[in-house]
Amino acid sequence: MKRTSPADDRNQLIIDDVSKAIIEQLQQDGRRPYAAIGKAVGLSEAAVRQRVQRLSDAGVIQIVAVTDPLQVGLFRQALVAVKVQGPIEPVADALAEIDEVAYVVICAGRFDVLCEIVCEDDAALLDLISRRVRTLPGVADTEVLVYLSLRKQSYQWGTR
Repeated sequence: MKRTSPADDRNQLIIDDVSKAIIEQLQQDGRRPYAAIGKAVGLSEAAVRQRVQRLSDAGVIQIVAVTDPLQVGLFRQALVAVKVQGPIEPVADALAEIDEVAYVVICAGRFDVLCEIVCEDDAALLDLISRRVRTLPGVADTEVLVYLSLRKQSYQWGTR
């Protein structure tokens, strides 16, 4: 793994085929033992441990437990599309600080920012949108798309 010049203020690593194979092993099972991963990719347990640590430190991977929101009492999910007046980044950064916001992306097109909200119920969503999202400086307009049924959620996009 070699460091490249930063493309966007983050240190990036060039991911070789062995690191990609390690990532794919972890995407199948984030609890897979390093010894088993090493056997699958042709490295020692210690070498796998070091690579995983470097990938984690560089922000390439996170090893987390992904929950089903419904199973943990979070019954309302929504995509919120935001139009911004003025600089986009401060609005995106403020949205990212809200605990109920699962992800934030700056995008091109009709909206400037998209974010996913996961919260307890409709009352919590209304409060969040009304009091915390629409009142942010720079927010010009929002469109809320409430999820009615989650048909697919996958983190298995691999390393292509």
